[in-house]
Amino acid sequence: MLKGCRSVDEFERLNRINEGTYGVVYRARDKKTGEIVALKKVKMEKEREGFPLTSLREINILLSFHHPSIVDVKEVVVGSSLDSIFMVMEYMEHDLKALMETMKQPFSQSEVKCLMLQLLEGAKYLHDNWVLHRDLKTSNLLLNNRGELKICDFGLSRQYGSPLKPYTHLVVTLWYRAPELLLGVKEYSTAIDMWSLGCIMAELLAKEPLFSGKTEIDQLDKIYRILGTPNERIWPGFAKLPKARIQTVKQPYNKLREKFPPTSFSGRPTLSEAGFDLLNKLLTYDPEKRITADAALKHEWFREVPLPKSKDFMPTFPAQNAQDRYLDMTIKLEIMKFQFLK
Repeated sequence: MLKGCRSVDEFERLNRINEGTYGVVYRARDKKTGEIVALKKVKMEKEREGFPLTSLREINILLSFHHPSIVDVKEVVVGSSLDSIFMVMEYMEHDLKALMETMKQPFSQSEVKCLMLQLLEGAKYLHDNWVLHRDLKTSNLLLNNRGELKICDFGLSRQYGSPLKPYTHLVVTLWYRAPELLLGVKEYSTAIDMWSLGCIMAELLAKEPLFSGKTEIDQLDKIYRILGTPNERIWPGFAKLPKARIQTVKQPYNKLREKFPPTSFSGRPTLSEAGFDLLNKLLTYDPEKRITADAALKHEWFREVPLPKSKDFMPTFPAQNAQDRYLDMTIKLEIMKFQFLK
């Protein structure tokens, strides 16, 4: 039985924000404090253990982690039965994907730097605590009107160790999926999240996804067309990967710089040498050579003009129905560790 948890009746549901894969989310008011929160009803699918694996994962991670760049779960509350369990989360006005779909112009360089610094801080915190997010994408990044960015949706997250253990490669939304996952690798680490961050950085600059494949093969093809087809020289061990022999385009040159030139008169997003160096290091084929979150935070791009914009001076955006949704947050298995399950 869930003991010591408040009742969901102590919250006034204001409106339904979103229904995602793992639960329904409401904007709600705490009757006791008046605080506006996001109230997520955990979707209770019939499973052998009784409680959804993805939901348990997220509860475990989000209740144990506290960081400015990680969405905060305040508590777990219950309805009239064990089939009615809710997470109370801090309310955020926007997710980046929906927000960028309504923006007329991309974020400025200084704004992208502000967002990337926060994202990298969150990724570093996760990785320092031996957690892979495994589904970083713009729709899983929340932004409030104080310029604060927070990572959400931890349903695919899991703890990892050293040496690496075999995991499923069917993680990470296709457009943000690292090439080693697309090529069938089952032992992977934090580098898969860093590739996703490279895709996100490019998307923040261009206001459109960098690699928007329709299938795994099409995704590889789109990556190869921009970054060049990998080989043993730039990625030792590439030829031995399970799906390395998939027939895709043979493109010997890296054309990423053409997408982000130092100057542009055609409206293309520009990047300085330092900015391009960071993007290139995030989108490095060999996961052993891909930059870490810690190293990326120290990159010179964040110290050159234009400097990162202060969160206090980030633009604010009107809330719209498409944006005013709280995003699938999904959850973590060892809920038995917490006092509310006894």
